[in-house]
Amino acid sequence: MDTFALNDSGAAVEDIQQRLVLVGCLPQDGVSGVFDAETAAAVRAFCKQASLPETDQVDNKVWAALVDASFSMGDRTLYLRMPYLHGHDVRELQQVLSALGFGCGGVDGIFGAHTEDALRRFQVNMGLPDDGIAGAYTFAAIRRLHHSWEDKDLVPDAKELGFARAADVLESNALCLYGTQPFTRSVAARMSNLALATNPSSKITSADSLLMAPDEDMLRVHVVLPEERTGKVPRVTYQPEESLALRLRTACHAARNATNKQVAVQLPGQVWEDAGEGRSAQHFAITLLDALCSALQ
Repeated sequence: MDTFALNDSGAAVEDIQQRLVLVGCLPQDGVSGVFDAETAAAVRAFCKQASLPETDQVDNKVWAALVDASFSMGDRTLYLRMPYLHGHDVRELQQVLSALGFGCGGVDGIFGAHTEDALRRFQVNMGLPDDGIAGAYTFAAIRRLHHSWEDKDLVPDAKELGFARAADVLESNALCLYGTQPFTRSVAARMSNLALATNPSSKITSADSLLMAPDEDMLRVHVVLPEERTGKVPRVTYQPEESLALRLRTACHAARNATNKQVAVQLPGQVWEDAGEGRSAQHFAITLLDALCSALQ
């Protein structure tokens, strides 16, 4: 973005001022669309608050920090991805989860693997789908519990992750994930992103991320829809979900001892419950990756 300074004006300046209001550095009546002396003082105050070099101009670094600081919990959907989502809303979510007894491994404003695990445990506890995605239903549940977390102390940091995505599993198993339709390719790519977000040294990756054809010894996992044909390779249905990891373990063992080291995993369709396409793909990616990691342990 351009650098904004004294006497600049326009919609971008008004946006800056609105965010300065949200972080408590500018009164609401200071929003004018003109970068005046009051706005410059507010920018300096924000930089001091955010531990940035003091300046009265808004450059890329100040703008990025201001955007992070002006998100409030519920403003956007939060989930594990690479690069990590970060900001004031993530910090608020971590504080709430920790106060409710679901430790996040520290309140740092970064949505990492510990935060996702804490969120999923909270969702299970509330009878929500444990997809690790903080969206409308999760935020509504949190708001209903506000008397239980407002002004409460945080629980001690979590020491270990409770889900199946152990770092050593991701590092020691070379898998190529792929789909042959747009939806299944999206699921495979999301699984790869989640694996990297959990462990940057992960060897579980999507075909779209590979720079060359997969090695012959690399186990290939083909994500398919019910109508797709896969030939004579082990084919594992997604449902029933509770036994998915066990069935995947058997299929992966069979595939690794075969000439064609391939497994097909059949999704129930392109829609999970009443969710949209993106949220459905993310849910399938999370549960499939966790089941795979559990199967490979």
